Amino acid sequence: MLSVIVTQSNDKEVLNMINLYIAPSSASSRKARAWLKGHDIAFSERNIKSKPLNAAEVKQILRLTENGSEDIISTRSNVFKELHVDLDSLSVSQLVDLVVKYPDLIKRPIIFDDKRLEVGYNEEEIRRFLPRDVRTAELHHLESQLSS
Repeated sequence: MLSVIVTQSNDKEVLNMINLYIAPSSASSRKARAWLKGHDIAFSERNIKSKPLNAAEVKQILRLTENGSEDIISTRSNVFKELHVDLDSLSVSQLVDLVVKYPDLIKRPIIFDDKRLEVGYNEEEIRRFLPRDVRTAELHHLESQLSS
């Protein structure tokens, strides 16, 4: 089920909607959702267990990765272990087809917008989704604390 949660109260218009792809059973997915809500960041949420990604969506996510399949494939998942597949030997098309066919291969949560991607929940890395003015204000606050 796709739901849109808009909690941002800033006067700036939301230019790049943040997408949160989750699995309800994933503790990391729940943490990411709570973090976004706790920071009043607007996002669109999708349960990729009940509504798996299509090929175009997998390609969109792959384009945002720094290390390709290594960033999004859960090599510790049971599905990956059962498939006995060598990711390095797959073409992009084969990889995309594999992920579409076996959605449990994907690490979760996946948080992204037009330019940024975060796979999994990392409290430091997720901060990149804070608006620039908030990050700048926090930096100035830390700098003032250090100079005191």
